[in-house]
Amino acid sequence: MLSIFKGTKSLAAAAVIVAFTATGCGIIPTQADSVITSVNVSDSKLAIKGYDPVAYFTESKAVQGVSAHTAQYQGATYLFSSASNKAMFEGNPAKYAPQYGGYCAFGVSKEKKFDIDPEAFAVVDGKLYLNLNKKVQSRWVLNTEELISDANEYWAVIADTPAESL
Repeated sequence: MLSIFKGTKSLAAAAVIVAFTATGCGIIPTQADSVITSVNVSDSKLAIKGYDPVAYFTESKAVQGVSAHTAQYQGATYLFSSASNKAMFEGNPAKYAPQYGGYCAFGVSKEKKFDIDPEAFAVVDGKLYLNLNKKVQSRWVLNTEELISDANEYWAVIADTPAESL
């Protein structure tokens, strides 16, 4: 009977190693870093679809960034329309990065992670909120305070959950 379990223990140990390796649970650190679930990014880890997060504050509009001005924050790459906007971001990235990792603010208030339209945005109390599209944005602005409160509560729970799992 003991010889049956001897092979099973080796098989179980191999399965645990494969599981840890595949999930990035510490055996290969770079694997854990390769998946970003708390920031809405493209396959190339580009945030806000390449729009300049600082411009929402300084110009009150969505402005496409350029590849000549980039910065990294929370594993995502942000583009900027100017070197000065990049410098402002690097001085205080938490101030300029969108709330809820750049996922749709309305969606997060409903415990979901939806993509965004960079043109559907609002700066409220010095924070950038993005939404799925302008139709959703028009619903979000009707009840901003309550939806932000709900989203803040839910974000603490769903931030690290992959969007497709919600």
